This record gives sequence, C-alpha cells and structure tokens, in this order.
Amino acid sequence: MKTPLIHRRTALQLTASSAMAAWLARPLNMLAQEASNAEKNGTSLPYMDRIGLQLYTLRDAMKADPEGTLQAVAEAGYRQVELMSIDEEAVRLAAIARDNGLIVHSAFMDFNVIAEPDKDGIGSVEQTLELAERIGLRHVVFGYIAKHQRDTADKCRAIADRANKAADQTRNAGMRMCYHNHSFEFATFNGGDATAEDKLTAFDIFLERFDPHKMEFELDVFWAKIGGRDPIEMMRRLAGRISQVHLKDLKKDTPVITDEGQVPNDAFQELGNGIIDIPAVMKLAREIGVDQCHVEQDQSPAPLDSVRESVAFLQGVPA
Repeated sequence: MKTPLIHRRTALQLTASSAMAAWLARPLNMLAQEASNAEKNGTSLPYMDRIGLQLYTLRDAMKADPEGTLQAVAEAGYRQVELMSIDEEAVRLAAIARDNGLIVHSAFMDFNVIAEPDKDGIGSVEQTLELAERIGLRHVVFGYIAKHQRDTADKCRAIADRANKAADQTRNAGMRMCYHNHSFEFATFNGGDATAEDKLTAFDIFLERFDPHKMEFELDVFWAKIGGRDPIEMMRRLAGRISQVHLKDLKKDTPVITDEGQVPNDAFQELGNGIIDIPAVMKLAREIGVDQCHVEQDQSPAPLDSVRESVAFLQGVPA
C-alpha cells in the first residue's frame, strides 16, 4: 500500500536536522522582520532581503559548474534561487544552493504533467509533489504550454481544469501552485486578426477558469509587457492571486510579440536598462501580498554579468 503523502512529509520533518529546520523557518519570521525594518528606514526596496534569481538565466553555467555558479549567485547579493526543474537533480542542486546560504522555495515542474499528461514518459502530479517535498519547496510553478497544446480554447479550458486539480493536490501537500505566463496567452485564438469576432485569449480563459482560492499566478512582467499588457494594471487586476513575480526588463521600442519564439535576444535587458518600472512593480507587489520576486533574463551574451548588474541596480534604488 502506498504511503500517504502527508505521512512522508511528516517523516521528513521529524528527521530533518535542527539547522535545516531553522533555515527553512527563518524566511517566515526573521527575514520578514528584517524586510519590515529596512523598508521603514527607507534603506532598500521590498524583497531585497530575499531577492531571488530564476536559474534559467544561468542555465549553461549551471550545466558546466553548478557549485561555482551558485557561489557566484550568492556573492552577487541574491538571497534565494528558483530552480529550473523538479527532479532528482534539483534535489542535489537545492542542497548545494543552501550550502551557499541561498534559500530554495520555488521551482518549475515539467509543464507536460498538466498540459499533456498522457504523453509518453511524463510523470505524475503525485511524483512531482513527492520530489517538491524532498527539495523543501513552498511554490510549485506550472510555467509553459507548447504550441500544439494551446492552439484552441477548448484545449486551454482542459488545461485550466487539470491545473486546478493539481493545485488542489499541491495545497493538500502543504505547498502552493502558480502559473507563469509568457506572451502567447494574450494572443487571440484566431491568430490575432483584429477584425475577427472572437477575441478570446488563453489568458481570458485562465483568469476566469483558474480557481482563485487555489491556483495562483507567477506574473512575468516582461512577457506581459511584450504581450501588449500593462504589468502594473495586471498586478492590480490580479491582486490576491499573484504569489510570485518575475522581474525582467524590456528594450525600448520593442513591438508587441505574442509568439515567444520570435522575440529577439536583445529585447531582454538587465533591470534598469529597459522601459519597465521595476521598483514600482516591487512596491506594488508588496502592497498586494506577493510572496517572492525573482530576477530573470532569458537571453544575455554574458549571463552572470547581467544578473550581477540587475541585482546591483536593485540594491542602488531606495525604498
């Protein structure tokens, strides 16, 4: 008989070392107090006490030298990392990150588990959550949908329903699930024809169909902006439904692009070098109860230099 998930979690908690328990508890109390004090003193932007980095930015460096890369991330001033996957390798990487003083609370699951669960070789939600527990996650991110999986409204409705079910399971396991957007969600299913009668988008479906009490959003402000939406307006609209935010900047004069594969590499800019008001995003995130903010830059000729530049920008902006 399969052991219930809650029993496994309880066992893990009972056998965890006191040092790890103290580390995992720290962001819930001490860091929150540090952040509050810093913000009252006007010394830093919100979230700087726990500013995160999505490791996809450093994907090549992580393959070549994960230990050295995570050490460099910590030395740059990041306080946590968001993992690219939830698998056995992620368990190992989370331990290395924590050895470097980095919090690990969030990671991306294999999107096919929800988008195309019958595909050969795809794991289950249950397997994903077991691994997420071993890593010690608080946030499980459903972060993409392939083109053939999202090309009709009915397909997107079915994905939203499966996401709700997975989110319910995630909550029952003591974690939270959120959906990370790109820009394709803002395109109409008719290919963007402005004269067409049907103006429905995948985002419209997700906004209406995601259970607001269980399925949350990880709003990526770059992808919202390049998709033709105002990130600040979206954040206000989604207040109470956003648990995490991805911080990245957009090059000036970049047109609206809803096909993620057509975005030029130089559209992705270090924070402070583009047109998105990142400090305003972070301040509003605090107001609406966002839990975490993670820096990400999908493309860069020198990724480690870029993430250093982005965190330095944030460190230089007063609250």
